Amino acid sequence: MDRPYLRPNGMVLGAPDPGQLADFYQRLLGWPRNSDEPGWVTLKAPGGGIGLSFQLETEHVPPVWPAQAGDQQMQVHLDVEVRDLVAAVAWAEEQGAKVAEFQPQDDVKVMIDPVGHPFCLWVSENS
Repeated sequence: MDRPYLRPNGMVLGAPDPGQLADFYQRLLGWPRNSDEPGWVTLKAPGGGIGLSFQLETEHVPPVWPAQAGDQQMQVHLDVEVRDLVAAVAWAEEQGAKVAEFQPQDDVKVMIDPVGHPFCLWVSENS
């Protein structure tokens, strides 16, 4: 059998208030809203890249970073390329993110979004 057409076109994050989390990422990334429905909001990536969606999870439990045995583990995290790590961290904090206590690398900053999802800011060597 030949492989059928398969192309990821988005990533979904669960949240107790999808609109509120979408607001955070919209401010952080500057991406426009593509849809806004009760329980489901999407942001459109510029240039047709993978967008972000936010779905209602009334029983959302924030992951623990780094997780230990028995902790709620993250299922996915975002890597966000930046040109200036210090400025990007300051911007993310101004939008409502927090710097994670544990930082495994000097050239990457692990951040926590308003509902507890970790995401990483990193500088590409090609930037």
